[in-house]
Amino acid sequence: MKKFNCLWLFISLFSITTTFSQKENYPTLLIPSALTEDANAVIRDNSIEITIEDVDEMTVYNREVITVLNKLGNRYVSMSAHYDNDTKITALSANIYDAFGRQIKKYKERDFLDVSAVSGGTLYSDSRVKYIDHTPVSYPYTVVFESEYKTSSTGFIPSWFPVESYFLSIEKSSYKLLNPKQFTVRTKEKNFNSYSIENTSSEFNVNYAISNQKVVKYENNAPLSIDIMPYLLVGINQFSLKKIVGEATNWSEFGKWRYDYLKNGNDELSEAIKTKVRKLVEGITDPIEKAKIVYAFMQNKTRYISVQEGVGGWMPIPANEVDKVGYGDCKGLTNYTKTLLDAVGVKSHYAVIWAGAEKRDVEKDFFGMQGNHVILNIPNNGNDIWLECTSQTIPFGFLGDFTDDRNVLVMTPEGGIVKRTPAYKDETNLQEIKASIQLEKNGNLSADLHRVSKGIQYDDKSYYEKLTEEELVKNYKSNVWEYNNNLEIIAVDLLNDKEEVVFKEDLKMTIKSYASVNEQEYLFRVNVFNKNGFVPKRYRSRKLPLKISRGYKDDTTYKFKLPEGYVLSTLPSEKVLSTKFGTYKITFTKIDDTTFNYHKTMVIKDGVYAKEDYNNYRNFRRSISKYENLRIAITPK
Repeated sequence: MKKFNCLWLFISLFSITTTFSQKENYPTLLIPSALTEDANAVIRDNSIEITIEDVDEMTVYNREVITVLNKLGNRYVSMSAHYDNDTKITALSANIYDAFGRQIKKYKERDFLDVSAVSGGTLYSDSRVKYIDHTPVSYPYTVVFESEYKTSSTGFIPSWFPVESYFLSIEKSSYKLLNPKQFTVRTKEKNFNSYSIENTSSEFNVNYAISNQKVVKYENNAPLSIDIMPYLLVGINQFSLKKIVGEATNWSEFGKWRYDYLKNGNDELSEAIKTKVRKLVEGITDPIEKAKIVYAFMQNKTRYISVQEGVGGWMPIPANEVDKVGYGDCKGLTNYTKTLLDAVGVKSHYAVIWAGAEKRDVEKDFFGMQGNHVILNIPNNGNDIWLECTSQTIPFGFLGDFTDDRNVLVMTPEGGIVKRTPAYKDETNLQEIKASIQLEKNGNLSADLHRVSKGIQYDDKSYYEKLTEEELVKNYKSNVWEYNNNLEIIAVDLLNDKEEVVFKEDLKMTIKSYASVNEQEYLFRVNVFNKNGFVPKRYRSRKLPLKISRGYKDDTTYKFKLPEGYVLSTLPSEKVLSTKFGTYKITFTKIDDTTFNYHKTMVIKDGVYAKEDYNNYRNFRRSISKYENLRIAITPK
């Protein structure tokens, strides 16, 4: 009996040990089935622990365990750590496990590749990254990645994004900030309402956790994930960047400190370059005209290399260095342009922004190190001008969809101000097409087309002038008018009017066998060069709001000349659609028996709409698609 009990005890202990070992190695079978449904990957455990040892001393530890279920889940894995002169990596490792929790790969810090975080410029040689590039051989697999770093830059405390993306479920994620010296801590919760997040924070320490969060499925035309998914902003009122200590309680104070921090010898230029730019603007009194000349000078002299705000530090490379080497990142080029403008007596301000095609705001009510890009602000009697200093070709005062219509922090000598960049709304994003189209008896078509683009539609096409002739023709045939088989481009003339910010195209084209021809009729699609057949995906039960990110207007006019031997009998009636999402109208006008005009106006309005509106929007686009394919039949005399 005693032997049986001992054997039972041994088996029980073995079972417990085995179970514990399996859990530590995260076999896939232990994931609750509710978390694998529709998931490409599962965060098994993501623990962030931050300790503020002093105003200029912070330790950040992160342990992330992620099980990748399929090929699409690979993008959620990042085994990398950035460092520079201000940030020292103190721990780094990664372990890879198979579906059963068996270790298949082990990486210590010495196994990580160590490369420059910035290519194309030696000015940023202290910014580096250590990473592992793991190629999976089977699925599922699990990665356990651990890192720790120490930094003196407490001005940027990592945020918490417990639900990082669509099709990613969360078994457990936690965020802790330990604050033994009891600095004043600020937090801001975003989009927490729809998620079960536990908050056990105290006055000086921060503690949040989430568990068993199912997948959020992506839906077309949904808002940006950062507008839907939860995240936490954290900051302290006493802070340091690169050993420069600051203190603030609002954007004004923070902006004033950062303005002083940015100057710090970075706004110095040689007398020779100052004299050169002053000669360029000699005799000109209008500050905006001066700014245009200086901006063109900067564009012609420099090139851009990509260094994201934060990766290459937060302080720009000194203006003298940028002038010497002729390149810089957004921080360096913006600071350089500002310093050139200072030399000719034009006031301008360094401004930090969240850049990207999707609009993201600097938080108006939470000051701190935000943004990933820098632009330049020129005050202009309430009609501010904004300069993108990283492009050699963008027009003066034009931003485009990379930085338009969002809150930005402007640093002035008096303090920080949150302003908003200009919005390119709906009908200001205009495309006008006018074409003369000759239909041939054999079904071929020839056309002379004139296209004018403004606003974001200008932004979409202005790069055409940098394409070779071969690339340009390929773009027209494969991207712009890919729905027209047998299209041939005979001639192209482009004009990029940067003063008016208008892009103009004149083309001569032919399309063989465009019409279907037989003895009884001649059948052709009337919308030859501006067909918009987009129909949103159908959802039986929509979960997310509808977002139309960009509004625009298309105005299209074709003058058709019928082939010899054919006459026009009747034309289609006018078609009009009017909804909260926009309008659509096509009209036909008979000029004579062999000539008619086709005119289309289409306006789409940006905005965020309730999920219940999605079906109506889809029906609107379906109707448009139907009319975009409208065909006319003409008959022989």
